[in-house]
Formats: sequence, structure tokens, C-alpha cells
Amino acid sequence: MTSKNRNWSRRRFLRATGTAGLGALMTPASKFSAAAETPAKVPTRPFGKTGVDVSILSLGGMFNIASNQLMMKQALRWGVTYWDTADCYQSGSEKGIGKYFKRYPRDRRKVFLVSKSDSRDPDGMTDLLDRSLKRMNTDYIDLYFVHGIYGIDELDENTRDWARRAKTAGKIRFFGFSTHYNMEECMLEAAELGWIDGIMMTYNYRLMHTEEMQRAVDACVQAGIGLTAMKTQGGGPVRTDTETESEMAGRFLEKGFTDAQAKLMAVWQNQDIASICSQMPNMTILMANVAAALNRTDLSARDAGLLQRYARETQSDYCGGCTAVCEPALGNSVPIGDVMRYLMYCRDYGDRAYAAARFNTIPENIRLKLADFDYSAAEKRCPRRLAIGKLMREAVTELS
Repeated sequence: MTSKNRNWSRRRFLRATGTAGLGALMTPASKFSAAAETPAKVPTRPFGKTGVDVSILSLGGMFNIASNQLMMKQALRWGVTYWDTADCYQSGSEKGIGKYFKRYPRDRRKVFLVSKSDSRDPDGMTDLLDRSLKRMNTDYIDLYFVHGIYGIDELDENTRDWARRAKTAGKIRFFGFSTHYNMEECMLEAAELGWIDGIMMTYNYRLMHTEEMQRAVDACVQAGIGLTAMKTQGGGPVRTDTETESEMAGRFLEKGFTDAQAKLMAVWQNQDIASICSQMPNMTILMANVAAALNRTDLSARDAGLLQRYARETQSDYCGGCTAVCEPALGNSVPIGDVMRYLMYCRDYGDRAYAAARFNTIPENIRLKLADFDYSAAEKRCPRRLAIGKLMREAVTELS
């Protein structure tokens, strides 16, 4: 296959999506000529045993959707039909989706809609679900998650019964959970439950090749659980401090895509991952991610090897979310995983305001002591050898 056939240039992408440039992208879909070329669509994959196919690229809703209605329309036009939000997302995410469905009610049936509950008890989940339905101007949510679990013990028979009742009432179609921490254990144990339809977990080029994660994915596939990957950039953009980083970034650019697109493509190479949830708060990122989804090129063995080598060389810069390892060393009194995640939002996402707001949800009596703890016991347990104490003190300085 020639480089001409392998690479999707910006011009080819714009031609494939039926646009002639950014000006055309900003044109409402209703104004496109009927004779315009049919736009390419993001591919779909089966979502576990649900019988539903979802777009392999999911629109992460943690941004100001209400002010980006045109972008939402364009995302749908390009086939990004899996939309993800949560009751707790900033900038009125659910209300923004509700504004969109009020304006374009026929589009609701085109969207695989996901939202999440911060609550764990059935009464609280019912209240939040009803509020989400009202906010989003919809009668049902396709997939409803318990948000951000640390362990499978946060779900019990009451949770299962609640999910069954919500399905019977037609308020949700499918049920599951999201997790940033201890993902492998949560996934393995969920596969044994028999009533989990979907899981969204941290999954990227740093984590996907470990024996533990591969075993967890296999178990979920066997159980018919649909899998959505998040945090797929693995801690932000590739730097150029080492020979590996420079070689990798340069190689990807030569092949016609960025390192960010390559990281998405690495995840998509695993056919067991139904979709990638990506925060795309502007048209530029949306275009880049759609272009990556439309790319017919698999990463070569050399490309994948470079990513794995980079992951090994920089593992001490990335928290793998295994809080069941580090936090017990401090008597589970310090939320190390949460602080690491908020630091990631600040440094890698460039969203200090959101990171600081989340940091300040940590109880004050704990937050004020974070810089004074002795983290040496947790550092000894960390499989990635993170400088936990240093990072926690930096977080206090940057996010307080």
C-alpha cells in the first residue's frame, strides 16, 4: 500500500466529509445543497450483547454544550452518534443536550445517549435519573452509569433491582458503571455479576497491553459487556525530551497524523473496544478525531512498539489509577487517586478552573493536611514508581 493510499490528508478528509473548508463546516446542515457529496460516517461497532451498534467515537460532554449547538449538529452529521454526559458535569452539560433536543427533536432517535449518577442508593439514583431526563428533554437514556466507582462492592442487589425497575419503566435501556480506579478488578468482578450491560474505563496505550487489563477485557467480552475507553491520551501530549519521544512524534507526522490521533488509533485496533469517549469542546478537535476514526490505516508493529517503549520510559509520570494499592498504605485516609486525576485535568487538559473546583470538594480537614503526610509507604507500593509525595505537594500548591 502506498503512502498516498495510507494517509488521510486534511484535504482528503474535508472532501470525504462533504465540506470544502472551515466555512462549510460552520454552515447549518439544513443549508447544504441536496446535491452535496454524502459525508463519510464514523464507523460503528456492536456494544456488547445489547444488539446496538455505536459509533467508535463518542462525544464526551464535559464542556459548554449549550454554546456549541452547531458543533453538536456537525458531530451527528459525521456519525458521532454516541453522546456521553453526567449529572455532575460542568457548564450545564445535560441542559445543553436538552437545548439541542428541544431544537432538533428528531435527532434524539439518532443518538445513543449516556448519562451517569453520582448517587449509589436507589432513592438518590431515582432522583438524579428523573432530573437528567427532564434536563435533557428526553423520555429515556440509552445507557445509565453509576459514576466513578472504586470497587464493585459499590453495586449490590439493590442496585440490580433498581436497574431492572428503571428498564421496565422505560427510563433506561441499559445499565453499567464508569471507573477511573482499579479498573481491572472492577471489570473482572462485573463480568461475574451477569447484569452489567456496559462499562466505561480508563484505557490507553499505557494500560491496554498489561496482562491484567487484557484479562479484564477478555472477561467482559465473554460476559457480553460493551466497553467504552476513556482517558485514551494517557496523560496528555507527547513531549520531545527523549530520543523515543522525538522519533515517535516525527514518525507519526510523516505518516500523516498526530501523536494524539495515533493514540486513538492504537485503542481502536482492539476490536473489543466498542467506542472511545473523547472530550471534544471545539470543531478543531472534533475534526481531528473524526479524521482519525475515518483513517483506514492500522498502526504498524513499529508504531505500536514506539508507543509501548514511550509508555515504559515515562511510566513514572502517569498514575495508573490502582488506588487499591497505594491508598491502604495510608489507612485509606488520603484520596491519592483523586488528587492525581485533578492534577491531570490541570496539567494535561489545561483546565485549572475545573481541576481546582474538583480539588476543593475534598473535605477541608483532609485537604489542609495533604502537603504534610509522609507518602513513603505509598510510594514503595506504587508499581509505576510515582513520586507521590512530590506530586501531592505540587497539587496543593497548584490547585488550592
